[in-house]
Amino acid sequence: MEVQTTRFGQVQITEEDVIHFPEGLLGFNQLRRFVLLDDPTDEIFAWLQSCEDPSIAFPVLEPELFTSEYQVNLTRHDLQSLKLESSQGSRNFCIITIPDDPTQMTANLKAPVVINVAQRLAAQVVLQDNHLAIREPIFARLQQRVVQNPQLSIKSQALDWGVAVRVRDPEASSSL
Repeated sequence: MEVQTTRFGQVQITEEDVIHFPEGLLGFNQLRRFVLLDDPTDEIFAWLQSCEDPSIAFPVLEPELFTSEYQVNLTRHDLQSLKLESSQGSRNFCIITIPDDPTQMTANLKAPVVINVAQRLAAQVVLQDNHLAIREPIFARLQQRVVQNPQLSIKSQALDWGVAVRVRDPEASSSL
């Protein structure tokens, strides 16, 4: 199947690539089907792309890439809605906000996207920890990571996502 996107054009995916959000995302409750896209030309972000609205795509990062002490403590309700017995088998991503001045980019640590990888089921959960920020500044931490490992892209330092679809360059595939 093909998904139309404003960022990547037409992207070929399978039904198994679709991540289902039974309750949608916060502020986007009507959108239930997304795909996590890995753009090989972007060394930092993956994109949570709506399958229903081509103009809706959120840059996301694993929180481990910019913070070492972050924990997602899921409630019993969260676990049940994600069809999980524990947080094992889930992957966490933070939605990133990138303003005109990228040095002011922030991550939403308070409401991560949690994906049950095996079931392709996800939710944006609101964590009960009041110390977590909705707009946590992350630019300096990402920059420090690049300085510490200049030969590695930030994305290559992430865990194997296991849920992302690699976007193909349409020009490269047309020349094959």
